[in-house]
Amino acid sequence: MSKKPLYSIARIQEILDKYNLKADKRFGQNFLIDVNILNRIVNTAEITKDDFVLEIGPGLGVLTYELAKKAASLVTIELDKRLIEVLEENLAEFDNFKIINQDALNYNLGHLPNNSLLVANLPYNVATPIIINALESNKFKRLVFLVQKELAQRFSAVPATKNYGALSLIVQYYGRAQRIADVSPNSFFPAPKVTSSIVRIDIKDDIKPNPELFKLIHLAFKHRRKTLKKNLIMANYQAVQVLATIEKLGLKATARAEELSLADFIKLQLELSNSHFR
Repeated sequence: MSKKPLYSIARIQEILDKYNLKADKRFGQNFLIDVNILNRIVNTAEITKDDFVLEIGPGLGVLTYELAKKAASLVTIELDKRLIEVLEENLAEFDNFKIINQDALNYNLGHLPNNSLLVANLPYNVATPIIINALESNKFKRLVFLVQKELAQRFSAVPATKNYGALSLIVQYYGRAQRIADVSPNSFFPAPKVTSSIVRIDIKDDIKPNPELFKLIHLAFKHRRKTLKKNLIMANYQAVQVLATIEKLGLKATARAEELSLADFIKLQLELSNSHFR
């Protein structure tokens, strides 16, 4: 095998040829070949020699190699068993990593050390549940990942914008999301049909899931074109009390869910919970 860097197309093609492999769309395999984007991800993650890092979807190990150089310990989860031997070869010089052949959605994040980092070029078809699981686990201090641009826009959206919705609020509840940079399809091999984005989420300390709040948020956005009042009444909240609560919070009777901030929803959930309206 040549000494070309893992992110070079020539090296990737050599690896694919050696193992008789092709990128598999089922696993969302698009290998990063842009060293500038690779460095941007690693630098955004701010990894120290004391950090435990989890990576999901390592592929051929392009990003994994850089993470192993920085982290105290690295666990990388790969669903495609064809790539395990490839990863072991490409990371042979390191002794601080572990490869797990498993579906990341079934991996128990509770086993991870507190204040871990998640750094990954995520498989786009399962990116949302992976991120939600990571947020709910209370095990991470920071997440840095590549996802489809449209999803990244939802993570970081603010009220009264078209991308703002339940997902935006749930992410905001757990931490602060930033869209760091957009990434051209040409930064991958094979090139996907969509633009990607690097996202960073800094997690709040000791934040716990709030199922009742999340349920209310999902109900409020269930029919996006309807008013908040209408959605809550359709969810079996009593009309008179819903109107009274909306007025008490200083909201317009015609307000839609997309106009409310996270703080508004927290107040709304508290008022509805205390009043036993349903």
